Order: sequence, then structure tokens, then C-alpha cells
Amino acid sequence: MNELATIKSGVPEAINGGQAQDGDPMPHSIEAEQQLLGAILTNNDIYDRVASVINASHFYDPVHARIYEVAAARIAKNNLASPVTLKAFLEDDEGLKELGGPAYLARLAASAISAYAAKDYAQMIYDMAIRRELIGLGHDISSRAQTMDVAEEPREQIVQAEQALYKLSEQGKTDSGFVSFLKAVTQAVNTANAAYQRDGGLAGVSTGLIDLDKKLGGLHPSDLLILAGRPSMGKTSLATNIAFNVAKAYKKGIRPDGTEGTIQGGVVGFYSLEMSSEQLAARILSEASEVPSEQIRRGDMTEQEFRRFVDAAKALEACPLYIDDTPALPIAQLAARARRLKRTHGLDLLIIDYLQLCRGTADNRVQEIGEISMGMKAIAKELNIPVIALSQLSRGVESRDDKRPQLSDLRESGSIEQDADVVMFVFREEYYKEREKPGEHDLERMAAWQEEMERLHAKAEVIIGKQRHGPIGTVDLSFESRFTRFGNLVKPWQQEPEY
Repeated sequence: MNELATIKSGVPEAINGGQAQDGDPMPHSIEAEQQLLGAILTNNDIYDRVASVINASHFYDPVHARIYEVAAARIAKNNLASPVTLKAFLEDDEGLKELGGPAYLARLAASAISAYAAKDYAQMIYDMAIRRELIGLGHDISSRAQTMDVAEEPREQIVQAEQALYKLSEQGKTDSGFVSFLKAVTQAVNTANAAYQRDGGLAGVSTGLIDLDKKLGGLHPSDLLILAGRPSMGKTSLATNIAFNVAKAYKKGIRPDGTEGTIQGGVVGFYSLEMSSEQLAARILSEASEVPSEQIRRGDMTEQEFRRFVDAAKALEACPLYIDDTPALPIAQLAARARRLKRTHGLDLLIIDYLQLCRGTADNRVQEIGEISMGMKAIAKELNIPVIALSQLSRGVESRDDKRPQLSDLRESGSIEQDADVVMFVFREEYYKEREKPGEHDLERMAAWQEEMERLHAKAEVIIGKQRHGPIGTVDLSFESRFTRFGNLVKPWQQEPEY
């Protein structure tokens, strides 16, 4: 076509068909990359058409990748990206010097394709990048399978291969490697902008609990949140409440970046390793219909309550809440199933009830818990979603006068505290105070106890013991034990008529 197609000596214009034989170069098209870059440098509006298809990592030539990255950064700031403006940023680039220096940028612009074909060229570059990744992944799977390693079972290799294929299908690459600071800053600004544009200033998914959202800023993608507490404190209840609130608020639409996806609420995956899916559904229906869960279990309902129960069930049919109640699930299987759910139905929040019921591969229990908590953090980062994992606390809490839990009470491993971005404790003082009821004959102590019970009735605390990106502290919530429902607690100043 012109001299640009042969600037890179020894590299053919394209490898057709996407197959690479032994000794052949990987699939690529230098000419397609040159012509697309030329079109962008000539007409910056073309970038908006191709930005959703490719990014810098899809270019075969590293010099072209750097040109695209700098051009994209300038266009994102509404600045002109042309051979003249890019010259200052790439003048010292050693790779560009080999191609003729800044004059190469001018030659790119001179060979620009027409605007209507830009997306086809971008798709071609993307497809070839995927083929290269697939070839590399195939070689890796083949070599691992041929290596007989006692420590690595074939089943583990299948899970790892599935993980790599999932990354490739979702992100267009199997390994992200290093990310330039320029790209990282752009992503941070986009996240802050999304929070600014959203009502309430939340950067993450809303839990439906106002005071908790204010403290956490919502549930952030790639965060691991540990929700811990002693038995009967309401860990599972709070988790189901959050799951229900997020799924109920689910809305799909066009995001600020132009892509289609979740704009409110989210699709929720719930691993219930302790309770069956029917028991969990009954809890959620109890909250939604305001019929006590023990009445639902016994079938002891009035006609009006039963009608409310059925209406709630119908309303919740369309809720994107998926429950997996497989017991003692290995962490690798848990990750594989989460990937599959995201691929088939989408996934915006994952809840695991509870962490100690998962299985790892280590023989030592402390190491096993460490492997599980690291695995859960890896799921959060890989799928770019918040993961809430429930956790048990040690019995040391019961022996203290102040029963409020602390980070040191996390059971079996310090790695839970280390891997988590947020650690929250559910605490209901009413539960402990109820067990301190004095004898009927001691009227003075009985009166003081009743007064204390009235103060604590239907109240709960969520103690944030660790938050990597925000403050620690306590959030007060209401708790209706009949419906196992947590809610927003009305403050004294909010009881005025205007509220």
C-alpha cells in the first residue's frame, strides 16, 4: 500500500487466518495499527468510536501501544492529539527513534484511513490480540499438562485454565502485568467522577442502609469485606438484608463511560454454606412480607399474612439474587462458580456465609484459613466486585465484661484481618443484657434492668474495626428480631414533624 507497511523490517503485513505455526510470528497486522493510529491523529473523534473495542495492550508493536496511550490520555482531557502535540511526549522514546523519530508520527497521519473503516480496523487489531493470547494460553496449558507434578492435580489445572480463559473473555488479556501511572490515574479520576455524579456521593454499590453507606461510601469493587460476630448477633440476617436491598434496587442501563451494565443496585451471588437455599429464601421473604420467620416455618399464618407472603414472593421472582447452598465448597470451586455466574447472568456483589465453612488445600488449619481469605480477595480483584465474607469470632469475647468484639477476636487466622479491606462486627447488646435478668424479688435491680432493656430494645451496632480507605467507628442500626431485619435507625433529632 505504501512505505509504512514495510517500515518494520522482517515483519509481514499480516498473518491471515489467526493460526501461528511453529517458528512463525504471532498473528498481527502492523499496517492496520499504523492506519488506525493515523486516522486518530488526523481526526480525534475516531477515538470515541474505537475506545470501546481496543486499548493500548491490544497493539502488537509496543511503540504503537505507547502512541495510542498518549493520544488517548490527551483526547480524554479534551486536548488535541496530533503529530505536533504528541511529539513533545514521545521525542525521547527509543522505540520511536528506531522508526525515524517524530517524523514517523507525521507519516502515520499521512497514511490515515477513512473514518468509516476505523472500527473495522480496531476490531481486526483486537481479534489478533485475542488470538495471540489464546495461542500463548494454549501453549501454557499444554506444557503444564505434560509436566507430571505430584503437587498439582489435573483438576487444579482445569480451574486455572478456566480462570485464564475467563480473564481473556472479559478483559481481552490473560495477564494485566504492569499498568502505567497515567492509566491508573485516569481510572481513579473516573471512579471519583462516578461517585460525584451519583446521588449521595457513593462510589460503590449501596447497601440500602444509609448510615452504613455514609461510613463505607458504599460497597466498592475489588474490596473484601469481612462481616464478623458471635452466634445470634445477626451476621446472616444483615448479609441477607444487604443482598435483598442490592438485588431489589437492580437497574440496567448505559453507564457514564457509554457501556451497558448495572447503573443501580446489582446482581447478587449468595453462597449459603450453612443454611439451605429454602431457609435463606424464607428469611428474605419474612423481611419482605413482615411475617415472622418462625410462623412461616410452622405455617401458622392468618389469611392476610399468607396473602402478604405470596405477594412478596411474586414481587421477588424477578430479583437477580442467585443462591448456591453447596456445603464445604473448596475455594477454587467457589471462584470458578462465581466466574460462571458473572459470565452468564452478571455479578455485582458476592456474599459468602461463612468463611470458615469453605475448604482449602493446606493441612494446617491456620494456613488453610489464610489460603481461603487470600482466595476471596483474589475473587474480588479478578471479577472487580465487592465480596462480603461472614466470619466467626473466638469465644474470648464472652469472657470479657465489655462484649464488643475487636480485631484480635477474629477466629483461627490473622490473615483474615490482613487480607480484608474492611472488617465489620455485628453487636447487639440487648442479647447479652437479656441474659442478665435479675430475680423477681430484687425490685430495684429489676427496675434498672427493665430501663436498660428499653434503651437497648431493637437496636444493633455495626462496629467498623478496619477500613483501608476510610474511617473506623460505629454505625447504629435498628433490628426487628421478628422479621430478622436490620434498618436505618431514626435519630432523636429526626423525630421532629419535618422528618
